[in-house]
Amino acid sequence: MKKTVARLGQHFLIHRWAAAKLAHAAMPKENETIVEIGPGKGVLTRELLALGKVIAIEKDPSLVAFLRDAFQAEIASGRLTLIESDVRDVSPEKLHLERYVVAANIPYYITGEIIRSFLESGMPPRAMALLVQKEVAQRIVSETESILSISVKVYGTPKLIAKVSRTHFSPPPSVDSAILLIDSVSKRFFSDIAEKDFFTLVRAGFASKRKTISNNLAAAFGKERALRALERAGIAANARAETIHAEGWKALAKALA
Repeated sequence: MKKTVARLGQHFLIHRWAAAKLAHAAMPKENETIVEIGPGKGVLTRELLALGKVIAIEKDPSLVAFLRDAFQAEIASGRLTLIESDVRDVSPEKLHLERYVVAANIPYYITGEIIRSFLESGMPPRAMALLVQKEVAQRIVSETESILSISVKVYGTPKLIAKVSRTHFSPPPSVDSAILLIDSVSKRFFSDIAEKDFFTLVRAGFASKRKTISNNLAAAFGKERALRALERAGIAANARAETIHAEGWKALAKALA
């Protein structure tokens, strides 16, 4: 098992309180399915099953076999559906999901990718409760913005629910974790602007941390156009990208359109 853990970057929860905290953060509403990513040995799965119907996606064949044995009754009753696959190959559309929440203890190295794939999908969840690296959770909820924090806040409301020490995992990771809730997920923010154009702008704005927003945007859109857009959006030319919140980026996107 140690080789599998190292290969897939998994650190299994071993204490029930953290799993229970994460499960209740996800808190599905009536008729909502819970999608669990990387159930591992099923500590979180058991807590989620107490709250509703679960679809668990696990990549490791040996863990799939373990889970099938451990949750025979739940699988037989239809309360648990176990899918052997990499979550990056399983979209909400493929699962035919409409009303659902996500709960996951995911490998750190694919945190951003998984968050984006669900939030940007054509059928996003209502909420995501994730056990992630503590520094990542703090960066997402911070007032100092980043591409990742903006990419979350335009879809939902992020909140740090609890910090989880590395001692609650086996094997213990080198850093502490935190439970991050992304609630009230929707695409309302993009009702009057294009997602693709918005994120092209944000990436351009964050291209160089050393440069002001006007210099970064000038490199992508031309100096005169960038300065006009900043003025129309009410943003100082010498501002830094990390000081501009989601609505400011939206105003810039409209000014550049």
